[in-house]
Amino acid sequence: MYKLMIVDDSTIIRNRIKRAYNNTQFELVGTAKNGIEALEIFEKYHPDVITMDLTMAGMDGLECIARIIALDPDTQILVISAMSDKATGIRALELGAQGFICKPFTDDQLVEALNELVMS
Repeated sequence: MYKLMIVDDSTIIRNRIKRAYNNTQFELVGTAKNGIEALEIFEKYHPDVITMDLTMAGMDGLECIARIIALDPDTQILVISAMSDKATGIRALELGAQGFICKPFTDDQLVEALNELVMS
């Protein structure tokens, strides 16, 4: 069972991800609306897998990815962002994220991306 954390400034997206992931494979340990909250939850629960939005107030996803990977390079991070800016997505992967899906996404796309992360 993998510990999962959801990081997104949208309550709608957080709830959508909560409903979509596979409960037999992932246990939700926390949700955060920005990078600052995400780091607090990370230090408490050390999730194995994180879904990460990039555009958030307080601390954006890129900075949060860099800080989490510095704490634990084995953390699997799936970026979920509406940003169609490829350069930002590439930067997230350079910082240590392992996957990227664009909003809007289907439940199937999310489940497939999460499964690919933990299988790799």
